[in-house]
Amino acid sequence: MVNLTKKILFQGDSITDGNRGRNGDLNHILGHGYPYIIAAKLGYELVDSKPHFINRGISGNRVSDLYGRWNEDAISLKPDLLSILIGINDAGCIISEQPSGASDRFERVYRHLLEETKEVLPHTGLIICEPFVLKTGNTSEEWEAWQEKVAQYQAITRVLANEYGALFVPLQNAFDEACKKAEAAYWVWDGVHPTTAGHYLIAREWLGIVQKSSLSI
Repeated sequence: MVNLTKKILFQGDSITDGNRGRNGDLNHILGHGYPYIIAAKLGYELVDSKPHFINRGISGNRVSDLYGRWNEDAISLKPDLLSILIGINDAGCIISEQPSGASDRFERVYRHLLEETKEVLPHTGLIICEPFVLKTGNTSEEWEAWQEKVAQYQAITRVLANEYGALFVPLQNAFDEACKKAEAAYWVWDGVHPTTAGHYLIAREWLGIVQKSSLSI
């Protein structure tokens, strides 16, 4: 009998992490962010195929941190779909002039990560989510720097998605449009981390792209 269960892996930083559990407690294993919302909706709707969702986001990660743990937290899991949302910590380290941001490695490491993934997991579907930022809280003081750097990363992720045959999930415009209905902090409380409503927005955009594509779960 063919196993129709698909394995979907979410990778990223604190936005993906969502304070997820680190043990076998299924009540907390996916965290409280967009991966949980996606898994809840599709897990219910697709009960016949029982999709398996895994969250390996880690708070504070940059793309280089992802690459450093890629064998254990991505390659070895052999996902059918691999969704990545990363970039805001890369930007933050550069803007705050931390030693870890002495050089901008975002594009070169992201590219290396995708190249290796395509080589080792040629049948895994890739989903690249656009990094986003809003002007509120921690980003307000140096807003122009945040806006410029994140815009660069947004352009890079779009190019990489095209080059490596990944689905691209745009998020910045969706958040900008949402800010016409409520203030920025309603969606992304500190300019970086989404609120519950902000996580739902990410999940909605993700589902709208993925479930209407050839990678549909």
